[in-house]
This record gives sequence, C-alpha cells and structure tokens, in this order.
Amino acid sequence: MTDCRSRMKNLIALTLLLLTSGLSRAQTPASSPARRDAPVAYLGFDRNDYPGDNNLALLRKTFAFAAYWLNYPPGTQANTWVGKRDTLQSAGFGFLVVFTGRTYRELKALPNIKAAGESDARAAVAAARREGFPRGTIIFLDQEQGGRQLPEQKTYIYAFIDGVTSLGFRAGVYCSGIAFREANGTEIVTAVDIRSTAGGRNIAFWVSNDACGPSPGCSLAPTPKPEESGVAFASVWQYAQSPRRRQYTAQCRNSYAANGDCYPPGLEGAGIHVDLNAATSPDPSHGRTR
Repeated sequence: MTDCRSRMKNLIALTLLLLTSGLSRAQTPASSPARRDAPVAYLGFDRNDYPGDNNLALLRKTFAFAAYWLNYPPGTQANTWVGKRDTLQSAGFGFLVVFTGRTYRELKALPNIKAAGESDARAAVAAARREGFPRGTIIFLDQEQGGRQLPEQKTYIYAFIDGVTSLGFRAGVYCSGIAFREANGTEIVTAVDIRSTAGGRNIAFWVSNDACGPSPGCSLAPTPKPEESGVAFASVWQYAQSPRRRQYTAQCRNSYAANGDCYPPGLEGAGIHVDLNAATSPDPSHGRTR
C-alpha cells in the first residue's frame, strides 16, 4: 500500500513537471525570433585577379563566398584563379562560378552564333570539371553589355544556357540590373529582358547595380538583400565595383577609398580591391563538395 501511494505521488509529480515544462516552452518567445533573425543575405567578393593564398584568411573574416573565373576575366590575358578551387574551399569559401561571354562585336562576325554558344557551354563545363566543381553547379555567363539584348546576343545566351544544362550543370547570367532608357523613352533592364524571352528556361540571375541607391556603396554591413537591387528575382547582387563608376556613385562616393576603389578591412595597404556582392546563399553556385 505504501509503495502504491509512493508510485502515485511520483507519477503526479512527473506529470506536473512535464506540464510546467511544456507551458514554459510555449511562453518563451526566444525560438521564434531566432528563426526570423537568421541571415537572409550573405556577403561575397569578386575580382579579376586571384587575391593570393596569404590573403584568404583575412578575406574569409568578411566574406562568405568568392567569384571563381573559369576562363579569362574581361580585359585580361590570363586566368590566375585556375587550380585554386580546393584552396578556397579549404579556407571556407563558397563559390560564384563565372565564364566570360562574347561581346556583340564578336558575335556579329560569326557565321553560326548558336554553335558558338554551344561551344562555349562545352568549354565552360569542361573547365568546371577540371577545377573540381560538382554536377549541378551554377555557371554564370558574364554578359557585360547592358540594355536590351539584340537577337544575336540572345541566340548566344540561350544556346549557352541550353548547352550547360544538357551537360548536367545549371546555368546563370551575370548582367545589368540598371534601367537603360532607349531612344523612344522606353526603359529596359537587361536581366528582365533576358528573362522575359527565355521561354521558361531555369536561369539564375546575378545582377549588377552599383547606383546609389539602391546600392549602399562600398559598405559591408548590413548586407543588402539581392531583391533590393531592383530585380526581385535576382539571387546575387553586385552592388559595388572597383573602381567606382562616377556616374552612378556620386551619392555614396564617401564610402569608397579616395582613389575610387573598394577595399576589404585590413587589405587597403595591400591594394586588394574588390567588387561587393550579396547573395541568398553562402555558396551561390552550389559549388562546394563538402
């Protein structure tokens, strides 16, 4: 009889404990705000020249990801990023994988533009595989020329996208997110123009808009959201360039260095200037393998 009463008391005590614990959790708001306050944008950098192994640790203190060139960056005669993928991954970086596309001047001289896009897609995927990027990595085609894309440019872009996709990778486009006013007064944003005639293709967009605002200039915190670029569907926003473009950055010129470049903390003296990017993922191309 004593053992029965003892067990009953223990059961009642345990029940009260569980009820109290559940009520306490229900009344504690900490878990909900933690989810709401989770990071929604990640900071990254891009530059034409590899910054050097000795600067990676300092860069990683500021940046979650780095742009990684698969061929020659625009205006260069060499690609210093080749062979650095494992080094960057070991340092903790995610990737923004990019392939330099052809200009309109180059395209209009070609007898078969579609074939050129398909050929460049094969070259981009072959380079990505050599560098160790996994299947499904997003390869962004770098299209530097803004405004409405001409038929030759769209033929090339979509041939590249289809080629990359057919080879087991994903495709994206780096292009302008700034509204361009045409002669008839119509405003066109390159990213919107490409997307609107893409025929349902699944394209990731990395947009450039360094105009202040919406750009905060060479500012690291808080990290802006890609949709604040003015292109709601952008997954990456390049919001500052080195050197700054004076026609777009007069309102935030004081955020840049005196020479017009944008420097990460601690690397001003080393001359390691960067372009700043915000993304919805710390690995925008999903190029990490572990």
